[in-house]
Amino acid sequence: MSLKQRITEDMKAAMRSGDTKQRDTIRLLQAAIKQREVDERIELDDAAVIAVIEKMLKQRRDSIAQYEAARRVDLADIEKSERSVLSAYMPQALNDAEIEALIAEAISATEAKGMQDMGKVMALLKPKLAGRADMAKVSILIKGKIST
Repeated sequence: MSLKQRITEDMKAAMRSGDTKQRDTIRLLQAAIKQREVDERIELDDAAVIAVIEKMLKQRRDSIAQYEAARRVDLADIEKSERSVLSAYMPQALNDAEIEALIAEAISATEAKGMQDMGKVMALLKPKLAGRADMAKVSILIKGKIST
């Protein structure tokens, strides 16, 4: 079953069970997927759907930080609820050791010598880590390894 089909089935289940928070979050997700399909005139595959979910999760993280800074716990809780629903559709996250191993492998494969090779390493890692690791954290780890 594709990810889009799974999202549709979860939407039906949420509607049947009366889970309004999950239903509303899945509707937001389906709208974002549909918007991207219409804009680009393509049918999204699982990797593209994961990219949409990643973008939505990043938006939720940013919103949570801003709401908490403004002491709006009520709004932060809504965003956290949406984040937990969206996170269920992401692939299994890699642990730090697996990420370190992939970074080391990419650095040796691209023969990266310094910061000028950062783009090559990131380009090689991005498809492997999409949805499975925080790319900002990965970027920091790569900088630490190739700058020494």
